Amino acid sequence: MKTNVMRKLLLATALCVKMASTSVAAETVKVGVLHSLSGTMAISETSLKDVLLFTFDEINKSGGVLGKMIEPVVVDPASNWPLFAEKSKQLLEQDKVAVVFGCWTSVSRKSVLPVFEKDNGLLFYPVQYEGEELSKNIFYTAEAVNQQAIPAVDYMLAEGKKKFYLLGSDYVYPRTTNKILKQYLKAKGIPDSDIEEIYTPFGHTDYQTIVASIKKFTASGKACVISTLNGDTNVPFFKEFANAGLTSENCPVVSFSISEDEFRGLPAKELVGHLGCWTYFMSLKTPENKAFVNNFTKWLKDPKVTGVDYKVSGIDTKKRVTCSPMNLSRMGVYLWKQAVEKAGSFEVDKVRDALVGQKFKGPAGEVTMQENHHLINNVYIGETLASGQFKIIKSLGPVSGEPFSEKFLPKTTASLK
Repeated sequence: MKTNVMRKLLLATALCVKMASTSVAAETVKVGVLHSLSGTMAISETSLKDVLLFTFDEINKSGGVLGKMIEPVVVDPASNWPLFAEKSKQLLEQDKVAVVFGCWTSVSRKSVLPVFEKDNGLLFYPVQYEGEELSKNIFYTAEAVNQQAIPAVDYMLAEGKKKFYLLGSDYVYPRTTNKILKQYLKAKGIPDSDIEEIYTPFGHTDYQTIVASIKKFTASGKACVISTLNGDTNVPFFKEFANAGLTSENCPVVSFSISEDEFRGLPAKELVGHLGCWTYFMSLKTPENKAFVNNFTKWLKDPKVTGVDYKVSGIDTKKRVTCSPMNLSRMGVYLWKQAVEKAGSFEVDKVRDALVGQKFKGPAGEVTMQENHHLINNVYIGETLASGQFKIIKSLGPVSGEPFSEKFLPKTTASLK
């Protein structure tokens, strides 16, 4: 008799635990965060993880998404491209996340793309890239070539630059971007003899020979560097650049992967006058940007994710700034939220359809998601200040993101395909 009573009590307890567990699960929606928190890309990607957690907390405080609290699942692919694919598989197949926000380099994105297409996952990619790609499973919220590289080159041409030194990290984004830029420059009358193209591995530290080459290249004047260096390799490059006596006056550098966040680790005072081209700068004077910067700064004093049992660790709270990839990461979350609410579902196919046409008034102005999964976004050119911030020197207004170069290269140039 006692045994039967005990069994009933154990069964009842197990049922209560299962019901409670199911109830908690029903109150949250899992989302993946796929950014390198170690390795050469951690200098850039850690801040994207931080701003995503901040954004989840913002949304959770306002009631979540369809009444569910966002529960982040954070993984560290450690700047290891094959590991990105393994971690994305884990997020989609084991953790069953509704969406993933992540990747920085194009090689990491290309590593995970087959996984997302196979499992019909949804990835928001927030970093400037080379284009020549379109997947139904990826929404590209960041700058395409015609929203960053082309406007930057146009600006340098207008400034009278006649020689272009193309320096990049050795992988798909710099090589493809520079292939497009070489065709564009030739169409603008710049001969091969006035275009130099050099690549270095990730994590490269010895830039003495390359900087000496740049110094020789610029000796005749009217030259500039177009940099697609990624990650912590920018630190030794810019230090060597400054040590060699090169400045923004005798050789301006336009960087496509250096934002306010990366400048925290660079000798900013020695790099005054160098340029960046982005769809956002922290110095923008808009009510939305003021709120974004202030709220993120306040959150850093006590970082957490409201509504879920998740301990946030490893967040650097000192001298933090905001930048374009951070802004685009945050806007991606809000665009996803709006699409989910429009669809009334977290199902990928329904959310994908609902995303097209979504608008969001962000810190740099209103953006619109196009049918080609790229944003219409405002484009700005900024000049580096000693503070590590950028002074906006040109606003180009809204530009429609276009992934395929054949649609924006001059008609006289050959297609890359």
